[in-house]
Amino acid sequence: MIFINMLGVLVYLAIAFLFSKNKKKINWKSTVIVLVLNLVLAWFFTSFQIGQDIVKGAADGFNWLVQVAYQGIVFALPNWVTPQFGGTAKSMNFITSSLLPILLVVPMFDILTYIGVLPWIIKWVGRGLSFITGQPKFESFFSVEMMFLGNTEALAVSQLQLKTMRKERNLTLAMMSMSCITASILGAYTQMVPGQFVLTAVPINILNAIIVTNILNPVEVTLEEDTIAKIGGSSVAAEEGEVESDGKKEPFFSFLGDSIMGAGRLILIIAGNVIAFVALAALIDKLLGLISPVLSLEHILGVIMFPFAWLMGLNVHDAFGFAQYMGTKLVTNEFVVMGKIAGTINTNAFSPHYRAILTVFLTSFANFSTTGMIIGCFKGIVDRENNELISKNVGYMLLSGILVSLLSAGMVGLFVW
Repeated sequence: MIFINMLGVLVYLAIAFLFSKNKKKINWKSTVIVLVLNLVLAWFFTSFQIGQDIVKGAADGFNWLVQVAYQGIVFALPNWVTPQFGGTAKSMNFITSSLLPILLVVPMFDILTYIGVLPWIIKWVGRGLSFITGQPKFESFFSVEMMFLGNTEALAVSQLQLKTMRKERNLTLAMMSMSCITASILGAYTQMVPGQFVLTAVPINILNAIIVTNILNPVEVTLEEDTIAKIGGSSVAAEEGEVESDGKKEPFFSFLGDSIMGAGRLILIIAGNVIAFVALAALIDKLLGLISPVLSLEHILGVIMFPFAWLMGLNVHDAFGFAQYMGTKLVTNEFVVMGKIAGTINTNAFSPHYRAILTVFLTSFANFSTTGMIIGCFKGIVDRENNELISKNVGYMLLSGILVSLLSAGMVGLFVW
């Protein structure tokens, strides 16, 4: 099975090459360097005790934050979570265990941004990545930035850069944004699926986003172009860690209040999307059932995605189930699938290999609805010519997100059996 898994990684790369916009301009040296680095990282995080301890420690840290957040939940909603007020273990549902802790985690990350710690980390990791891989500075910077801030947030704080870059480079950023997650909701993920694989997926996704976009949309960046935009001699606020309004840092408690409100909106958006998508999927299943009792959305998606799932090194039965999860995630979102498997993924119902590849595949925002968010964000930032190019390449954006998820799962799967 490991040989099929290896073949799968090669097939996913071959698909990217097949759909490349300009095969002759692909920077193979940089691509191979990033590919080797990613395989080494996947090997290190899954096969060495120190690597496993690092990701487990990070996952435990997010779980600890969630436990701290429960103090606020218990105070405000005791009847939901504590037995003495009528709550039970069953009351710790998707909302209370996964979403409400975001009210603590988002402000914490925003505070790290406010004091300059998080932007400093993003800046130097991005520079190091550019130095090692030979990728343009801003693309490397952005790949790290989006994993902490989220896709639309990273685009918003980088708007000065987007306005100065060629439209082909903006398309690269749009494609990379499909493989994003937000660090502030990692705690929600680790409550539903194995945290060590969630944290392993984060750096793997960063590098695979570079690999896939480098092949699908190769763009030559000259030394003159390879710069970070400046404002009045100072780096853009996102890079230097400044939170500014008309050139002045916003008062801390005003900033914190906005952050908490933003976290509340994020919870409502996630909850609303999950409810709507689950209900819409159920409606589609009902309509398909009128045609034939054996028809369902999951079965259809399972058939479509089956070849890609089988190339993960799974037997036919497991591959079909995995394909259903893959398809459901792409047409809805990762929370819908995580909610379905939360109660069983850490049991013997899933093999270690299956558990690892499924968790890694789910750990991204790669789905149909994300394309609309990215296009909408670009419309508010760049000119019409840039917008038209991005809107015409929705298919490439989806392909990029899917290939990154497949590659990340396939690479991690090579070392977990």
